[in-house]
Amino acid sequence: MTLDWYRSLGLELLEGYGMSEDFAYSHMSEPGAVRVGYVGVPQDGVETRIAENGEILIKSPGCMMGYFKEPEKTKAAFTDDGFFKTGDMGEYDDENRLKITGRIKELFKTSKGKYVAPVPIENKLNTHPEIEAVCVGGANQPATFGLVMLAEEARTALNDNHRNALGEELKALMNQTNAGLDPHEQMKFLVIVGETWSIANGFLTPTMKIKRNIIEDHYASKIDDWFAQKKTIIWEL
Repeated sequence: MTLDWYRSLGLELLEGYGMSEDFAYSHMSEPGAVRVGYVGVPQDGVETRIAENGEILIKSPGCMMGYFKEPEKTKAAFTDDGFFKTGDMGEYDDENRLKITGRIKELFKTSKGKYVAPVPIENKLNTHPEIEAVCVGGANQPATFGLVMLAEEARTALNDNHRNALGEELKALMNQTNAGLDPHEQMKFLVIVGETWSIANGFLTPTMKIKRNIIEDHYASKIDDWFAQKKTIIWEL
């Protein structure tokens, strides 16, 4: 990743984390104690905790008093004991460094009543060099699944031999990813989509992030058929 490249040059970039609601005074990495992918430790006077749903909660002298003339929105933004609900999900390592793992609004619940955070799963699948983008779904379904858009080079080079080899690689990647997940998070199958997700067709944001709701709505009518196929890798390309 980019930070690793800068570190290879001897430049120790420091990551931080904050929001306008807490005056951007929250977490900061410290020289000599950087862990790539983590945004540092709480600053002096900052109290934090992780809620049961994984949300990062913060209380500090820098936190806002509330949203201007919006008492209901203000009330919803804080816990009963005064911690600000950031909307971000996170976890701390054994040195109290924070890692951002996703957004609360991205959580979905399977038909078994279990919540799933899709972003960490997508990040693991995105490590494959021939994958351009992934969207993990499964809301109100018996299991999760992954929608995979191949990189342009992979799509262009696709033939029968490559398709078979890539299918086996993706199956192995899914199994490897599932091995590190809780049972309710484990994917049933991967779908290699035929469409190209782009900014122009509304599937991606201007910063190249997936528009989860657009993608989910587009493929919703196919989900039952995918489950019925009982395949690990489903090709629509």
